[in-house]
Amino acid sequence: MYAGRYALEHPDRPAFIMASSGQVVTYAEYEARCNQLAHLLRASGLRRLDHYSVFMENNERYLESCGAGERAGLYYTCVNSYLTADELAYILDNSESQILITSRAKRDIALAAVAQCPGIRLVLVVDDQGDADDERVRDFATSVATQPSTPLPDERLGTPMLYSSGTTGRPKGITRPLPDQPPGQPLPLFQFLGNLWGYRENMVYLSPAPLYHSAPQAAVSLAIRIGATVIIMERFDPVEYLRLVERYHVTHTQLVPTMFSRMLKLPDEQRNAFDLSSLEVAVHAAAPCPVQVKEQMIEWWGRIIHEYYGATEGLGFTACNSEEWLAHRGTVGKVMLGDLHILDDDMNPLPMGVPGTIWFKTATEFEYHNDPDKTRESSSPDGTMTTVGDVGYIDADNFLYLTDRKTFMIISGGVNIYPQETEDLLITHPKVADAAVIGVPNPDLGEEVKAVVQLMPGVDPDQQVVEELLAFCRAHLSRQKLPRSIDFEVELPRLPTGKLYKRQLRDRYWGEGQNKIV
Repeated sequence: MYAGRYALEHPDRPAFIMASSGQVVTYAEYEARCNQLAHLLRASGLRRLDHYSVFMENNERYLESCGAGERAGLYYTCVNSYLTADELAYILDNSESQILITSRAKRDIALAAVAQCPGIRLVLVVDDQGDADDERVRDFATSVATQPSTPLPDERLGTPMLYSSGTTGRPKGITRPLPDQPPGQPLPLFQFLGNLWGYRENMVYLSPAPLYHSAPQAAVSLAIRIGATVIIMERFDPVEYLRLVERYHVTHTQLVPTMFSRMLKLPDEQRNAFDLSSLEVAVHAAAPCPVQVKEQMIEWWGRIIHEYYGATEGLGFTACNSEEWLAHRGTVGKVMLGDLHILDDDMNPLPMGVPGTIWFKTATEFEYHNDPDKTRESSSPDGTMTTVGDVGYIDADNFLYLTDRKTFMIISGGVNIYPQETEDLLITHPKVADAAVIGVPNPDLGEEVKAVVQLMPGVDPDQQVVEELLAFCRAHLSRQKLPRSIDFEVELPRLPTGKLYKRQLRDRYWGEGQNKIV
């Protein structure tokens, strides 16, 4: 999130706008803020390659909290703002963070976590007066106000060290080597992503997701580096999202598949009430997007583009999957066969169209922070390939299809079942708002397939709906993929990034601490 020359050439251009309040922060203001915080981090004892963390909701201070580290040669960890104190404490300790930046809204959780972390030497709280009982806790604005607004004399490139979402176990920190170079020279991975996503100066980027997640982090950072204006939503609402596209003439955006689904299920009068013709590129991230959902989005948005520009124009869609994908490879889509391989458990190649573990040529060096065993597990014996445990296949046109995560595989009567296909189907039913498919205990088969469904508002979870959904599945799926039963939840445990927190669901059926380990 380094503004570079744009702060000098276009000081009055909006760097970002907060969606709810409409507050505008210009490139000149953003540059000064980042410099002041960078000086404070240095004055507090942080040196190149040291670590600090950010734990707060989307707010006006978030980008500078990252941008300061990016020009001070530091690793910064943006932590899921929905974690508990114990979960936060684990990441602070594991990342070896020395400073925590948080907000008044997250203050109580942050201080409860810091009480378990003697390595934290300073806590900066946005919109708060600090803590008279703990000299480490200080008001953010007051602390940075006394620092110079000019660049550090020895600016060096910093980078995020993000953590996986922990949907299948403890969150894992992903560390890239950080070369000793100026912040104006980004890592090659981000240059690649900027080209892939069609970024350009003067574009308008709409960010509807939490900034602690890897995809919004990368997208917003790239947008700032290229002189764009970023619109930051504090939280996603489908109607508000469409309104913002029209208001700010948004050209680029990044969403998660559940956001697509929520927009598609809006009443027609709401969904079609806004001018979306400015949109050029939509990147989807966090989880594979069901084919049916993507087709419906392309039909909807593509029709709008066609109406305004003619048949030669179209909306570009690009996909990113997880933190690890972004760390290692960056994209999911059409692939070069020499870079990616579909292998069985014995590392043998699988035929075209047959799902297997996805292994890809290592594009950038990385390691799982403080976890050499996990780093070795994710690498091939010769060290030339890596995997994050995703399962997929390649078709005749060299397109990669993600079918599931290996850790979510259900083994029923010795048959391997990947639940994503069933989930993708259920989400298209008009009465279904969200769906999860998991394996639950079965005394004869070991596991059986269960669907857990969140219904649309106004739909009663009765036996008639169960039979309707089961019949819907039977009409489209092979026998082994069919749910044997359906349970209903008011709301599924899905993270704001769009990822389904399946571990919580499985705990209810397998018992705490007794989850099946694949």
